[in-house]
Amino acid sequence: MQTIEIKGTVRTELGKKSTKSLRSEGKVPCVIYGGETNIHFTASEAEFRKIIYTPNVYIVNVNVDGTVYPTILQDTQFHPVKEQLLHADFLLVKEEKPVVIEIPVKLDGFAEGVRAGGKLQLEKRKLKVKALAKDLPDTLDINIDNLGLGKTMQVGQLSFENLELLNAKNAVVVAVRLTRAARAAAQEAAE
Repeated sequence: MQTIEIKGTVRTELGKKSTKSLRSEGKVPCVIYGGETNIHFTASEAEFRKIIYTPNVYIVNVNVDGTVYPTILQDTQFHPVKEQLLHADFLLVKEEKPVVIEIPVKLDGFAEGVRAGGKLQLEKRKLKVKALAKDLPDTLDINIDNLGLGKTMQVGQLSFENLELLNAKNAVVVAVRLTRAARAAAQEAAE
């Protein structure tokens, strides 16, 4: 899994008044959970563009006043109108403890159903997985070469090494749907 670094400084003052003044300076209040104590810090709002506005998932090395913490971005809160980042939560990653994270799905191949006139639909862009941080891939690669017309691939049909999929087993990940043209061609062939 790819890593990315964010630099921050420790927050000494907590509360609504200090948080409001930080946001007016273009800084985002953040917290790192999962350690012995929670670590409150601030980082520049520009630092978050490279991890929030992308479909990729990263291990975020948070550098707080010289101390680096390996984390994953757990949650973000945005202003309801301005689309300004208000708060970010990070989860500390430990070598021996599995983490739960959503990983993007990448489709490989050319489905048989698409060749026959169907339309490919990716129903789930990300799947929730549980694994150790060292086993997390950048993407979940799914081969769709054998996916026929009108067929679906569900979470229960997928398996990845050292990963546990947490989505419902009957949830559809990818499907090849019949188009009107394909239905008309099938009806003409039947007549």
